[in-house]
Amino acid sequence: MAWKTFNTSRSDVADDKVALSDFRSTDQAAITRGEYVMRLADCAACHKPNFAGGYKIDTPFGSLVTSNITPDIKNGIGTMTERDFFNAVRQGIGSHGLLYPAMPYPAYTKLSDKDMHDLWAYISTITPVSKEINENAGMNFPYNIRLAMAGWDMLFFDNTQYIAEVTQSVEWNRGKYLTDGPAHCGTCHTPRNLLGGERADAYMQGARLGTWYAPDITPNPHTGIGNWSVDRLTNYLQTGSDGFAVASGPMAEAVEHSFQYYSTSDLQAIGTYLKSLAASDHQPSKPMTMTKQATDDAALGYEVNCSACHGLEGEGIEGMVTAFAGNHRMLSDDPTNLIHAMLMGARAPHTESRQTAAGMPSFAWKMNDQEIAEILNYVRNSWSNGASAMTANQVAEMRAALGAHAKLSVPEGQSQR
Repeated sequence: MAWKTFNTSRSDVADDKVALSDFRSTDQAAITRGEYVMRLADCAACHKPNFAGGYKIDTPFGSLVTSNITPDIKNGIGTMTERDFFNAVRQGIGSHGLLYPAMPYPAYTKLSDKDMHDLWAYISTITPVSKEINENAGMNFPYNIRLAMAGWDMLFFDNTQYIAEVTQSVEWNRGKYLTDGPAHCGTCHTPRNLLGGERADAYMQGARLGTWYAPDITPNPHTGIGNWSVDRLTNYLQTGSDGFAVASGPMAEAVEHSFQYYSTSDLQAIGTYLKSLAASDHQPSKPMTMTKQATDDAALGYEVNCSACHGLEGEGIEGMVTAFAGNHRMLSDDPTNLIHAMLMGARAPHTESRQTAAGMPSFAWKMNDQEIAEILNYVRNSWSNGASAMTANQVAEMRAALGAHAKLSVPEGQSQR
């Protein structure tokens, strides 16, 4: 197989002479647009705080630490020219060698020259921060050898710009550009093969994301967004809630740092594109049958521990607390997110339209693995819900992976409830 040739001269505007540390854009329109591109691409979420990096990203191949992308000469990207910046963002060629695809350059390669130039203009205005980062100190051998990424790129990196499909509408094309480019939705929602390449045959059909699960976002009516309207999708991305579900985990971060800043028209374009996809072939799972005693015990546990926020009938609190009744997200065969929330707690995103970012406490200290499994089985099979059984072993595995507390022991004769 021939080595892939990197196209590093796609732009007619990138400057290959002036370093970032010697440049500060005075084009206010470009800077403003560049800040919007930064929000589209969710740069702030990974390179926090203040774009100086240090955010840990766990991968199947080890842990990465996000880089310092301020204009600092020694520890940031101050020595990069605009051409270097283009190559890093769109080609995965950084100042210290090839980048890992946890930096989603396979998606960012779709970014237009205009968006890249404006992003460069905005980055030039960021205050330099002298913070040293060892980006791949936690990567396992041989993945800590950056040159190995050349082989990965050869196999999986499609270095082509977005080309509009003339048979589709302007809105649809904008949605596809955003979804596959700056928003990089497939980075989380598309499952990957053993080498970490996205599986084109399962595009947007849901994937494990460390100790979280990014759900199916195809129009599948059972596990995806088949019963969601474009307006409902827009509301969810803009506010963090669609009236039933409330974003948590990595999705809450995406809403808080990125999607809430999208224009309404851009969010609707994403919804229009996602609704046009072929639905996954995922089928509803076979509901489990609980004994009367198990149901009664779980119902009591739910009433005592959960009903104050989620409601006696699983109705939740609109826009603040997830509803269980009628929420298809509860019924996935992969209960990762539910177990994670029970063990570690969760927090809704703080957005302009929903200022109260409600939080859920951890129940790891209060419930053992079996008790958590029973309550989750109860909510997944009540109020017209029907989902497959989950086990105490699944909870135990997640507890170990998260390093969550064990249930506290209670003196004999006392009730924990």
